[in-house]
Amino acid sequence: MLYLEKVKYNKSAFADKVNEIAKKLQVNPDWLMLVMHSESGLNHKIVNPKGGATGLIQFMPDTARSLGTSTQALQEMTNLEQLDYVYKYFKPYSGKINSYFDLYLITFFPAGIGKPENWVMQTKTLKASTIAKQNPAINKWVKDDVITVGEFKKYVNSTLPKDIIAKLNDNKFPILAVLILLGFAFFFYK
Repeated sequence: MLYLEKVKYNKSAFADKVNEIAKKLQVNPDWLMLVMHSESGLNHKIVNPKGGATGLIQFMPDTARSLGTSTQALQEMTNLEQLDYVYKYFKPYSGKINSYFDLYLITFFPAGIGKPENWVMQTKTLKASTIAKQNPAINKWVKDDVITVGEFKKYVNSTLPKDIIAKLNDNKFPILAVLILLGFAFFFYK
């Protein structure tokens, strides 16, 4: 499991719980570990001083409230307890997450899931320019006061070591192989 060595508390139980969550979400556990590592360094106590994002996937205060908790409560939880909220956050997207990129996009800007690469990240209440100004590392290539899904994907890929990118791209093979085999079985035994 990626970055398991960075987990400081309850390492074995944490790995078991990540595997359990990944199975329920139908994703590779390495994707979850990578998102949590990218967001918090797997430090469940970390708080971003700009906006108060807290914990493993940097829950924003409004997000925490929507999940029935608070960022203060999340910060006081163990890493195992906080994983319950990681699962709760991603659960509505179960079956719709086809890649590490999808999982990370749900973490960063869930409205972008399933959108084309040129889709601009914004909502009725959040301007594209605000998002771009708050995330200059993502907007560094074009610097046009907007972040598109494609720019976010480029940013995410630029932060990953090449060996990890190769490993992440192989994660759907077992599912694909099963689907192909089922298709052949259906065709030949019809």
